[in-house]
Amino acid sequence: MNGVPVSGRSSRESRRRAIEQARQREARRGRRRRLAAWGGAALVLAGAGAGVGLAVSGGGTASAASASYAALSTLGDLTASPAPGPLGAEKVPVPGAPALAGTSPATAGQAINGISCETSEQTLFHVHTHLTIFVNGQQRQVPAAIGIPRAVLARAGTGAFAGSGACFYWLHTHAADGVIHIESPVKRTFTLGDFFAEWGQPLGPGQVGPAHGKVTVIANGRVFTGNPRDVPLGSRENLQVEVGTPLVAPETIDWSITGL
Repeated sequence: MNGVPVSGRSSRESRRRAIEQARQREARRGRRRRLAAWGGAALVLAGAGAGVGLAVSGGGTASAASASYAALSTLGDLTASPAPGPLGAEKVPVPGAPALAGTSPATAGQAINGISCETSEQTLFHVHTHLTIFVNGQQRQVPAAIGIPRAVLARAGTGAFAGSGACFYWLHTHAADGVIHIESPVKRTFTLGDFFAEWGQPLGPGQVGPAHGKVTVIANGRVFTGNPRDVPLGSRENLQVEVGTPLVAPETIDWSITGL
């Protein structure tokens, strides 16, 4: 009808179909190559994710979340805690007892456990922990001015108050009421070991400052089962460290009246 022989049209149609089939085969091969590449990338990413997970879980020091505790009942019978002393400048009882140990001139401003001594208090991360200490059932004071080298002490209420000094470590005490002020430019987990290092006093399972004996730590009514140095310092926590026996029932303070 259009002057082209039937055999010519058939030949062109055959070539067209062959070309189309070749294109389809190439497209399929391309899809297979892309799928294989995506699968390999997924495996690489999965492996990288597993590596990141291992790095996060396998490195670093123990955190508060991983700390181990036991029920208070595991300690058996406890001696009743003594009557609280008069309220000090921070509206926290000040024990009528001798200090466990004085402050140490060895910690005179150098960095300790990565904790600096600043010319002013740092409050980006600002929480408080209360520490009570007993040695063979007898209470001991945590003195004022731990972490404040060359502190200037003023009379405030029932005792001395350290309001200034050469510098302030991120962990420090203002009064002899056991309140540890944690005032840091970085948010991190601080421990009882950090505080004792600033105090310049030893701390371990068999010693607290100059006192020797089995050490028991009670944190918010639970028994800490690890090394006393690893006890995390949390916001408005009540920590009680006991050396020897008898063991004393844990003291608590009324944080609501302190304003801390």
